Amino acid sequence: MNLPRICVLTLLSLGTLRAALPAPATSAPSTSGGELLPGDPPGAMLAWARCQNSPQTYAGRPYWWLGDVQLRGLIDWPPRAGLQLALLWGSKNDPRTARLILNGQEIPLRAGGYDGFRWLCVPVPSHPTRPDIELTLSVAAGSGAREAFLAELRLLDPSAAATVSTAPGSAAHRFRVQTTPVPAPGQPGQEAFPSMRALWDREPPAPAAPATSSAAAFRRAEQNARLAAEAFYRCRQYVDGWLAHADPVTGLIPRNLGEHRDLWNGRDAGADNYPFMVLTCALTDRPLFEGRLLDLLRTEERVTRRLDRLGDQFRFSTQTFAYETVDFERLVFDNAEYVKDGLIPLTEWLGPSPWSDRMIGLIEDIWKHAPIETPAGRIPTRVLEVNGDLLQACSRLYWFTGEEKYLDWAIRLGDLYLLGDQHPTRHFTQLRFSDHDCEIINGLSELYFAVSHARPDKRRAYQAPIREMFDRILEVGRNPDGLLWHTVNPQTGAHNGQLCDTWGYNYNGVYTVFLVDGIAAYRDAVRHVLARLGPKYHGRPWADRSQDGIADAVEGALNLYNREPVPAAAAWMDHQMRELWACQQPDGTIERWHGDGNFARTSLMYALWKTQGLSIEPWRPDVRVGAVFEDGRLFLSLAADEAWSGRIKFDQPRHREFLRLPVDYPRINQFPEWFVVEAGRTYALEAVGSGEPRFLSGAELREGLACTLEPGQIWQQTLREQP
Repeated sequence: MNLPRICVLTLLSLGTLRAALPAPATSAPSTSGGELLPGDPPGAMLAWARCQNSPQTYAGRPYWWLGDVQLRGLIDWPPRAGLQLALLWGSKNDPRTARLILNGQEIPLRAGGYDGFRWLCVPVPSHPTRPDIELTLSVAAGSGAREAFLAELRLLDPSAAATVSTAPGSAAHRFRVQTTPVPAPGQPGQEAFPSMRALWDREPPAPAAPATSSAAAFRRAEQNARLAAEAFYRCRQYVDGWLAHADPVTGLIPRNLGEHRDLWNGRDAGADNYPFMVLTCALTDRPLFEGRLLDLLRTEERVTRRLDRLGDQFRFSTQTFAYETVDFERLVFDNAEYVKDGLIPLTEWLGPSPWSDRMIGLIEDIWKHAPIETPAGRIPTRVLEVNGDLLQACSRLYWFTGEEKYLDWAIRLGDLYLLGDQHPTRHFTQLRFSDHDCEIINGLSELYFAVSHARPDKRRAYQAPIREMFDRILEVGRNPDGLLWHTVNPQTGAHNGQLCDTWGYNYNGVYTVFLVDGIAAYRDAVRHVLARLGPKYHGRPWADRSQDGIADAVEGALNLYNREPVPAAAAWMDHQMRELWACQQPDGTIERWHGDGNFARTSLMYALWKTQGLSIEPWRPDVRVGAVFEDGRLFLSLAADEAWSGRIKFDQPRHREFLRLPVDYPRINQFPEWFVVEAGRTYALEAVGSGEPRFLSGAELREGLACTLEPGQIWQQTLREQP
């Protein structure tokens, strides 16, 4: 398996870095997509990134080759007109190409015809709401030329004079970046755990009795049990892989295992990684869940607290904050992401817990210090992504707590985007359906669901603008199969030609409005896209080529499939999970950045589909539980290679009993419900061929069905709710 290489990047204050460049080539250089310069680019340098740890070098410079890695970066610098991204572009007297996505806009690049490196300068698109600059550099498919290789990146302000001399060791500012390997089409990854394959791939002997529908259902349940066992094992190994790199003083996990292994932050380590270590251990290792991982929450609350309960970024080497001063915008971003991507999914599965208490505290203090006046009241930020986070969090907290203040806060944002001059499709000239704008789309749909039950006047006010938004998204935002483009101009319908992996997240909102208003076309749109998933979309057809792209796409499909079980989607998800699992490394890590947590999140969701919400306690790698629901019965299969005694635990209607939702509408980062037991109902459990059912209450099943297995035994039962 190719291992990801985390590139070393640093963001500096205004200044320049002079580098010795090769002499101009004798051949005539060519370029498209930017301006090719023979010398150092002029202006003040705001940020720089240099390849320093690559084994590949040319003309004395280490470089990234886009045939080997994809580069993704996030520069915490507000985009505005006049800024430039400069790339130190390599050529071996031949043309080189790349696909640059800069703040959602695709810019095909082609330059070369000289020997060595030259600077290629590209204008940075301005953006009315973004607080930062996002870039992806990858292979330009079908270009006919060789892949680009680059030695350095710079963010420049050509209008400002160079005022400060800088060096690679200068103090860092803010930056987010990662390189991930380019997958080899058609080549499966090396198995990280070859000793486990015999267990996961071992088919049981064919039954001697004639085949029946029940026998076929039990066989599928047993197959599901092996898939779930693999998913749980991989997630458990992921936890060990990351805990091995925890800070020895605080126990906090690092942002990534590259340059930022010295840093904890809420928006990444807290939002995307730590919570799914918690959730993994809630299902596979209760002592670790109740011990070290809960202690980590208590430590994080204590050492990162910066403004009331709001956390700030924490550096392990100094055991203090990474920034000397408080920046409220940074705190809002970090803590809103921590809530939406991390603490909300924990609450979806666990219900009330210390993690939900942390979530409530963070949301309350974000709004306590909200500084921006609007006609509807003060809001914490104008950043689109963060406001989407807050809409989702406040809408769910309204139901979870029953407190009106959360809905009031969400309505302030709803008025801004649905009733003001920030309507996503009426006023924006760029709308991304990726991780950065899909939050606002889902947030508005969650708010619309809430007001449809709690504030009829707001439902009436929001109905036309929210339908306008989704009608336009379905009109210009999707390809013929229903998958969504990465970026569109909702005014013109122009798109960047790349598909987003988060298409399913956006369709959550479409389906939610269907549930509220009964618009058949919205449901049809969801069924349309699920029915067209198949080999055409195997692998990584997304703009995001990392494993995280696979995970997000499967999660979106799985959540919609839970509502609309279209068979094509099930087969596609089974294939894609193999693609995802092939990314894992033998130490349990995946790509060694915070997105590894998304690997675990999706694997757990997949496992719970294959078990129909069942889990076992105590968990062990060789104990395999799976289920299918068919013809009103749950077919259960449980097996173990060694003797085992424990409990099978059944899921419950968490949306109603934990979150107090009146309807289980689809939402980002929820854990779908499959077979759930009602506490006040009676269920009949029947062994194969016994004909004598055992009657159990829903409360008993929730506590856990006691079971003892002999080595090699396969235990099969059916469960049916009594009328």
